[in-house]
Amino acid sequence: MRVAFVGKGGSGKTTLSALFARHLAASGAPVLAIDGDINQHLAEALGHEGGSPGAPPLGAHLNDIKDYLRGTNPRIASREAMIKTTPPGRGSRLLGLLGDDDLHARHVRRVGDVPLMVTGEFDESDLGVACYHSKLAGVELYLGHLVDGPGEYVVVDMTAGADAFASGLFTRFDVTFLVAEPTRKGVSVYRQYRDHAREFGIRIAVVGNKVTGEDDLLFLKEQVGDDLLTHLVHSPWVRAAEQGRRQGGAKALESLEPSNRQALHVLRETVDASPRDWRTLHRHAVEFHLRNARAWAGEDLASQIDPDFVPGPVSLS
Repeated sequence: MRVAFVGKGGSGKTTLSALFARHLAASGAPVLAIDGDINQHLAEALGHEGGSPGAPPLGAHLNDIKDYLRGTNPRIASREAMIKTTPPGRGSRLLGLLGDDDLHARHVRRVGDVPLMVTGEFDESDLGVACYHSKLAGVELYLGHLVDGPGEYVVVDMTAGADAFASGLFTRFDVTFLVAEPTRKGVSVYRQYRDHAREFGIRIAVVGNKVTGEDDLLFLKEQVGDDLLTHLVHSPWVRAAEQGRRQGGAKALESLEPSNRQALHVLRETVDASPRDWRTLHRHAVEFHLRNARAWAGEDLASQIDPDFVPGPVSLS
C-alpha cells in the first residue's frame, strides 16, 4: 500500500510520516519511507543524528534511474526520451518493494528500523534554473514501476502545501493523509487538496495534529466534517524526540502517549481497508502522461504508452 502524508508546512506531516513508518516497522511489516519534501527532515524524524543518512538522493541519479527502469521497452529509445510521467510498458524493468535490485541497493539506507530513500535537497546549483518538482521525478518513476504486494507499505512525506499538485504524483497513492492543525491556516490546505483530489476520485483523510482539547477537536470537526479520521494530541514524547532526548529502536513507540498510539492504529486500519485498484493507478498515470504530451511541443510522448500493458502483479510474469 502506498501512503502519502501532506499538509501545510509546520503541520507535523514529517513527524507523522516518521511515526507511522516506525509503527509499521515495529510490527514487522515491510515498509519503505521516502522523503519527498523540499525540506529533507524525514531521516532526522526517524531518529538519524548527524549529517546525511548516506542514501544517494534519487534526484541526483535520475538518468541512471531512467536507464534502469526503461529496460528493453522499445517505446523508450533513450533516457532523454523518458520523462517523469512515462508509464511502464512491456520490456520495462518493474520493481518489487525492497527487492534485490540495483535501484534499491543504491538508494535505500536503513535509519533505525526503517529503510529510507531520499529525493535530495534543493541546492545552490538549482537556484533560478530548476524546479524542485524535477527532483521528484525519481519518486514518480519509482512508484510508477513498483509492483508492491499486500502487506507492504510505502510511506511518502510529500512537499508542503498544495505544491504536490504540480505533478501527477498525488494520484499514485492508495491513501492520502492530510495533517491539519486546529487553526484556519491549518485547514486551508485541506480545502485546496479536497477540491483538486475530488476530480480524480481521491479521498482525503484528515489527521488532526497538536490537538490540545475539546475546542480544538470541535473546530476540526466543523471545518472538515466527515473527512476527519482521527487526531493526535500535543505530545511531550514527540517534543523530547525532536530535542534528541528520545532514543529510537523497536520498542521506542511503546512510551508514546496511548491516545497517539491509538491514532497510529487507526491510520493503519484505514490503509489496510483500502483496496488496491491497479487499473485506476495506471489510468491516472497515462492521463498525466498525455497531459505532458499535449503540453510539450515537438515531443512524441503519447507513443510511449503501451496499450497492451496490464498493470499489477500479472505484469511481473
